[in-house]
Amino acid sequence: MTTLVSIENFIKKFSREVDENNAAIFAGAGLSVGAGFVNWSDLLREIADELNLDVDKEHDLVSLAQYHLNDRGANRDGLNRAIIDHFFNENTVTENHRILARLPITTFWTTNYDDLIERSLRDAGKIPDVKHTKEDLPRTIRNRDAVVYKMHGDAQHPNDAVIAKDDYQTYMQKRGSFVTALAGELVSKTFLFLGFSFSDPNLDHVLGRIRSEMGSCQRTHYCILRKEQKLDSDSPGDFEYRKIKQEHFINDLKCRYNIQTVLIDSYAQITDILTKIERVHKQRTIFVSGAADDYSPWAEADALDLCANISALIVKKGFRIVNGLGLGVGSAIVEGALREIYRNQRRKLTDQLQIRPFPQSDDAKKMWSRYREDMLDYAGVAVFVFGNKASENGLVLSNGMREEFDIAIAKGVTPLPLGFTGSMAEELWREVVNSFEKIIPKSLHGIKPDFVSLGDKTKSGQEHLRTLERILDSL
Repeated sequence: MTTLVSIENFIKKFSREVDENNAAIFAGAGLSVGAGFVNWSDLLREIADELNLDVDKEHDLVSLAQYHLNDRGANRDGLNRAIIDHFFNENTVTENHRILARLPITTFWTTNYDDLIERSLRDAGKIPDVKHTKEDLPRTIRNRDAVVYKMHGDAQHPNDAVIAKDDYQTYMQKRGSFVTALAGELVSKTFLFLGFSFSDPNLDHVLGRIRSEMGSCQRTHYCILRKEQKLDSDSPGDFEYRKIKQEHFINDLKCRYNIQTVLIDSYAQITDILTKIERVHKQRTIFVSGAADDYSPWAEADALDLCANISALIVKKGFRIVNGLGLGVGSAIVEGALREIYRNQRRKLTDQLQIRPFPQSDDAKKMWSRYREDMLDYAGVAVFVFGNKASENGLVLSNGMREEFDIAIAKGVTPLPLGFTGSMAEELWREVVNSFEKIIPKSLHGIKPDFVSLGDKTKSGQEHLRTLERILDSL
């Protein structure tokens, strides 16, 4: 029996690769089907009809496309029109694409002609560097966040798309640089193959080349496949035959290319798996919300020192901080994080601290809600300290902190209001205590005694820091 990777084990291992910036995605046609794009069979269905062939009976679709070219005297107009009609549109980006775009993955490879990957990256506020010809490879877009390699071309340039047997046979002459680039990526990064059938001869060539060069030292990669399903049209023995064939296929991927397979029962599980990977990654990022014009009963110097110690502790425990430089306390939060990063850990600043100061123009203030949502999209935990501001009517609770708390709850971010700091943080702490089992994830219900103690104003700052440290350890 072929040994498979459990979903839980895969999530744990691939999440680690994501956190260490070693992850890459290879997307096949199956990833785009959920957005309404067709698979290869449906792309070539009308073309097959013109050839008096049944596309559902054809397994070699590359040859089918070549038959069409032969029939048309090598004229590509029919193939170009099929690609444009089926892929050159604005189909909605899928949730799977959105999750992948939010993760810190900088390398995407695809054989698809659509633009879902680059569009999802732009929607996530990232700059994609798209490569669809060999001339694109040496060029670098300034400030890029991710590279998207479209090794079979793009729907906007259908005449250059790789689709027929001639295209594959001349691939090394016309696009050989993609093969070289992919080989390098497969050696240095951990790939997750999604919606991919492994029938592409170019990928098979690259994998074979790596196997020849690396032998038994190949890097581990992963793919997600759906288990063979029993069909109403099956004759006796058909389903059992497909199961045996799939088992041999999975074993071949493992033995020859070190590609480990995760088997799922339905394609809907892919979204669940990606969601869990994102949750694991986000759990290591803490959004710190704080604002204060008044620190009573704390002395201002003591309050700011407390904020610095809180952020230093968060970084010390291996978490990343996202902070919007809130009124009064923002600089102290940044100072504490910098102190831990530079003095003790000596790690890259951008790995541990993201400073997202709120824009202050009147027009920009209208976007503050969206800005808060964007920051909380990347966090798994939110810490709230103090939370007040001066107004014409005197000192009031921070409505911005209240909004950030509500956004955090809506996004499933675990809230940690430090009630002992008073103001809005105290009000939010009471809300969480009163609905603890509903708001806090079940896996963290054991922190309740420590969480409750975060509202005790008789304890010292050092005692509360030790309590917070225990909670962070639980996370």
